[in-house]
Amino acid sequence: MPIRTKRWNDRAEEDDGFRLLICRYRPRGVRKEDETWDGWQANLGPSRDLHAAFYGKHAPPITWEEYSRRYLAEMASQAEAIAELAKRVRSGETITLLCSSACENALRCHRTMLKDLILKAVEGKKVR
Repeated sequence: MPIRTKRWNDRAEEDDGFRLLICRYRPRGVRKEDETWDGWQANLGPSRDLHAAFYGKHAPPITWEEYSRRYLAEMASQAEAIAELAKRVRSGETITLLCSSACENALRCHRTMLKDLILKAVEGKKVR
């Protein structure tokens, strides 16, 4: 039941399975034929407001702890999409969650939090 995480511009590998872009914004300047992903679910990325708050677009940037709390709260409304991904993983499909090319530290990225939420859903736990 593998779930992998990468950045969208990391080299695609044969065992990546279904490559799902989970950014709120589609990468700029990437032509349709150059996309490295199989699907895109912007709703699984942080909201526009949360993204702006984390990067300090309108005020000082929020902390990672605040970002994490708010992202997880946002994902509570995406329980159905997360359950669908968990169902695919349960059936043996590999899914690779793709985030921004600028997001170098997977431990401080929503892709890792989302992976954990999907794994909880695979185990039958509720997404909160």
